[in-house]
Amino acid sequence: MLAAAGAALLVAVLGGAATDIGPWYQSLQKPAWQPPDWLFGPAWTLIFGLTALAGVRAWARAPDAAARGRLLSAYALNALLNILWSVLFFTVKRPDWALVEVVSLWLSIALLIVLSGRRDRVAGWLLVPYLIWVGFAGVLNWSVVRLNEPFSGP
Repeated sequence: MLAAAGAALLVAVLGGAATDIGPWYQSLQKPAWQPPDWLFGPAWTLIFGLTALAGVRAWARAPDAAARGRLLSAYALNALLNILWSVLFFTVKRPDWALVEVVSLWLSIALLIVLSGRRDRVAGWLLVPYLIWVGFAGVLNWSVVRLNEPFSGP
């Protein structure tokens, strides 16, 4: 449980470090339906907590080292894609690139749901809010791109 919590915290810290909502972000046109900036922190905190719990539940019910290795690989891939989205959007300032990447992030969550849900049905369901949130974030990302394109350079 501590390893899962530590991994979730590391992803949150690295993603947060890449997220700068300073002048560049504030200057972007955003859709009227975008949630307030303060909501993103609590939402991600809940999602990371649920993801860690799902990982622990699935890991505990994995039948062997190979199954645990597949789970660990899927969770690691998802963590990297999660951080990469923040880097592309906020650090590199390329919401258009982040929009392409968010598809991979969403698919990696779907994979987590399948792999974790095979081991523990509750673990799979614990990941559904993450899938929904990233789906919503993808639509929001698409809206930001449409309202602000073209983007150039990194």
